[in-house]
Amino acid sequence: MRTTIAAVITAVHTIVYTSDPAATRAFFRDVLEFPFVDTGGGWLIFRTGPSELGVHPSAWEHDGQLGGTDQQFEVSLICDDLTSTMAELTAKGAQFSGDIEQAGWGSVARLLVPGAAAMTLYQPRYEPPAMAHEGG
Repeated sequence: MRTTIAAVITAVHTIVYTSDPAATRAFFRDVLEFPFVDTGGGWLIFRTGPSELGVHPSAWEHDGQLGGTDQQFEVSLICDDLTSTMAELTAKGAQFSGDIEQAGWGSVARLLVPGAAAMTLYQPRYEPPAMAHEGG
């Protein structure tokens, strides 16, 4: 198994488009407590830790039902314990849409991001490659 990234790519940069940049930045800074740098003028760039990239079909069949999406990209957050993470984030003012859902790949919640779309927060049922130790 290859454990290194090609020398040309050093990280993944994610962008969240928002109607309220100040509220969205405050959410990532104060509620999620992501470390950040201010690149000037209040433009905060957040460290998001380990990352992984999945490739999914835009149309599918599962259990006899057809599905699909027009989305091109999605951002999800991974946690070790969804219930505890939701409780901690709720205590800091975060809100969630709907109940925890069970998917084949994990337990899933929809985290409301101020000024932006809801973001998936999930506890995977698989060993996330982002959390694998280098060389192992």
